[in-house]
Amino acid sequence: MKITIFGTGYVGLVQGAVLAEMGNNVICVDLDENKVAQLNQGHVPIYEPGLEELVIENSKAGRLEFTTDHTLGVNHGQIIFTAVGTPPDEDGSADLKHVLAVAKTIGEHMTERKVIVNKSTVPVGTADKVQISVAEALKARDEDIAFDVVSNPEFLKEGSAVHDCMSPDRIIIGTHSNYAEEVMRELYAPFERKHGKVMVMDVRSAELTKYAANCMLATKISFINEIANLSDRLGADIEAVRQGIGSDPRIGYQFIYPGAGYGGSCFPKDVQALIRTADDIGFDSLLLKAVEQRNAAQKQIVVQKILKHYGDVNGKTFALWGLAFKPNTDDIREAPARVVMEALWEAGAKVQAYDPEAMEQIQHAYGNSQSLRLCGTKESALHGADALIIMTEWQAFRSPDFDLIQKELTNPIVFDGRNLYDPSRMTAKGFTYYCIGRGER
Repeated sequence: MKITIFGTGYVGLVQGAVLAEMGNNVICVDLDENKVAQLNQGHVPIYEPGLEELVIENSKAGRLEFTTDHTLGVNHGQIIFTAVGTPPDEDGSADLKHVLAVAKTIGEHMTERKVIVNKSTVPVGTADKVQISVAEALKARDEDIAFDVVSNPEFLKEGSAVHDCMSPDRIIIGTHSNYAEEVMRELYAPFERKHGKVMVMDVRSAELTKYAANCMLATKISFINEIANLSDRLGADIEAVRQGIGSDPRIGYQFIYPGAGYGGSCFPKDVQALIRTADDIGFDSLLLKAVEQRNAAQKQIVVQKILKHYGDVNGKTFALWGLAFKPNTDDIREAPARVVMEALWEAGAKVQAYDPEAMEQIQHAYGNSQSLRLCGTKESALHGADALIIMTEWQAFRSPDFDLIQKELTNPIVFDGRNLYDPSRMTAKGFTYYCIGRGER
């Protein structure tokens, strides 16, 4: 099938590469000329395991192409995906200007029936706005061409997005059109060889499903962090509590790992957007507001533990392992590590940081800060630091050389925002060890 995707971020690029891998002819459209040039040369500007290989292989095979020519893109695709950004506006609502700009572009250039698919995470009712935008552009041309607007939300996890796209848990299709449903079922047929995954529903339900899913996961994280804070104060061990509740199949183990709060491009934005949607219709979303408040407070937990230990950190230097908001990505948007670094800088401390993938992103975000030194290895970040802070649970941090850590630090103190180590073992090794919800040793 001929597919066009507007937007080459995490969602658009992964979706385009995977659909090309399945044999489709895919054109990805982006306004950034430099980015398009890099992609056509096989250089993927984001880190996502397995993505670069897919892009290179399918580009060489002629199934995947990148362009800035939106007219070419519109004319090419029988199905046109919108996968552009919907950043939070000042009031927390999703900014739809890019989505509606794509819709207008499609209406200005289409010459035959198109199935327009909203892949971006958008508020309930966005499909109606896209419908109006395309129709107005067609009317301005005095054209009457059929088109369909479909909601097809993505459920990709950064760090495993390629796998999630190749082997989806479910494929949500929101449409009232039998024609659009048939086209989308044909597109996704290769993904259903083992069992049926397509779920067809009305458009608004599909739009809400995406927000509901992300907000549910964010709620689980904030809930376990709430219980972790209680554990610290009650003398309980959150790891034992986590296993105790996770063994209940109604709860499960996923997303109940306590830590320093959630970040990234999805959970914070989507929780805020759904709160705003609720406000707009006069509904007070008490639970979602609490989820957001707990997460904002949780990002301060590690800072609070540091300040409680030292009192004054002016002139101190801290080694920091982990800058990305989660492992297996270079995404630093809303990353808890940034909250910790910025608080320490404000208090007069310096940071020596290492991350396997996110160093370039941090360099771009902060430039040549005198308070930040980016180190080439996790070991070099330790040298001469007063303590170690862990903010991302990368595999490379799970079993380090503890003797080396003690040797390189001026004092054997660890502030662990991801609960990577056993407190009793750390104490036995001579460390002062602070973690989340397991008591302070």
